[in-house]
Amino acid sequence: MSTAVELKQRDNQFIHPWDDIVKLGGHQRTLLNKGEGVYVYDSEGNRLLDAPAGMWCVNIGHGREEMAQAVYDQIMALTYVSPWSMTTGPAAEFAALIAEQAPGDLNHVFFTTGGSTAVDSALRFVQFYNNIRGLPKKKQIISQKRGYHGSTYLGGAVSGKERDKNNLDFESDLVHHIEAPHPLNKPAGQSDAEFLDACVANLENMIAEVGADNCAVFVAEPILASGGVIVPPEGYHQRCLEVCRKHDMLYLSDEVVTAFGRLGHCFASEAVFGITPDIITTAKGLTSGYVPMGAFLVSDRLVREIKERGGDSAVFSNGFTYSGHPVAAAAGIKNLEIMQREKLFEQARENGPYLQQQMQTLWDIPIVSDVRGLGLMACVECEIRQGGDDLAMDYEIGNLIDKHCQQLGLIVRPIINMCVMSPPLTITRDQIDDMVSILRMGIEMAMEEIKSIEAGAEERRN
Repeated sequence: MSTAVELKQRDNQFIHPWDDIVKLGGHQRTLLNKGEGVYVYDSEGNRLLDAPAGMWCVNIGHGREEMAQAVYDQIMALTYVSPWSMTTGPAAEFAALIAEQAPGDLNHVFFTTGGSTAVDSALRFVQFYNNIRGLPKKKQIISQKRGYHGSTYLGGAVSGKERDKNNLDFESDLVHHIEAPHPLNKPAGQSDAEFLDACVANLENMIAEVGADNCAVFVAEPILASGGVIVPPEGYHQRCLEVCRKHDMLYLSDEVVTAFGRLGHCFASEAVFGITPDIITTAKGLTSGYVPMGAFLVSDRLVREIKERGGDSAVFSNGFTYSGHPVAAAAGIKNLEIMQREKLFEQARENGPYLQQQMQTLWDIPIVSDVRGLGLMACVECEIRQGGDDLAMDYEIGNLIDKHCQQLGLIVRPIINMCVMSPPLTITRDQIDDMVSILRMGIEMAMEEIKSIEAGAEERRN
């Protein structure tokens, strides 16, 4: 049995997502070896509150024995079949359960391996749809700066986080980005209504620039999650959907993060934002991260059009070895059963406002520049100097907050200078209080450390 020290050394043979290859071989990542409820435990036995729920995904919490049993039972019954020519009970049943929860007429489910492949497959379906319609030029994709839609070649191209694009190649002729509807970008003196108009005009203007006959789809997260929990102005998604309808464009709602309870409903598009999109992508909370799985849902209308125009055959030549994997589907069925039986959507609706209220108490910390969120999604943004634009300094404060919070018993997800919180739906109000209290201490300790470093530097200069 390898020791923790040996495992940390061997971990440097594992290239992690977003790894700095220059530093490969020198990493000393925290080694986690147990999870229970909203907590995880490291190799030294320290208990850490898992504020990011892994990465937006462990919605029912860690260590669910009945989930383990459901996965075990399915493995022992049937491990795998080819999804090309056969099906299984779990895959068929889970697809039907998802369709029951989906808004409007989104009754058709395509299973993938995760969020990236869900987005990639959905975009390929959009291309397929317009080819069947005899519109081969209607392929251009519009998405948002600061949006994140995965790390496949197409999903990465559609994503709008500029710092994720360093040293990689992306499809540039197919994708166009508009400004994110970030309330912090609202000019001084501009009303909320004027700001909303300006955000929607960004979409209209891009369509005009690219040409409506060329534009196929608008891709938007209900809340821009990895971009820093950016909550758009009220009515934004409804207005953008109207623009898409006017120009014969599809609306793809990327609910990889927001679906399965994060905002208090199985899907947030209709229940929270008042829209019924043409396509929804989902993953993460789909199985609460217990087994990898993703999916996209497509409306009856699109399927009907393809059937009417497809002639004798219209094959969607896209899929994965593990599409509709029976073990993942069994986990998904049990995941949804737990959520419904324990009323976790309702619990999230009750505790989401409380989380937002408690997060607002952090405004008195001098380096806090913004606190925002909705439901069980929140972000605290910090700046060492208000209004500054020093990227290295932003990374420094984020890393210091992360370090101090972990020492105090809290995992945060630092995105440069932003601390993102998305705890399991099972979190209690007492645990929310603990989370915010530790976060406060971590930010304050980081602030004092920065002051000490700067004071030492000033003393050396003198």
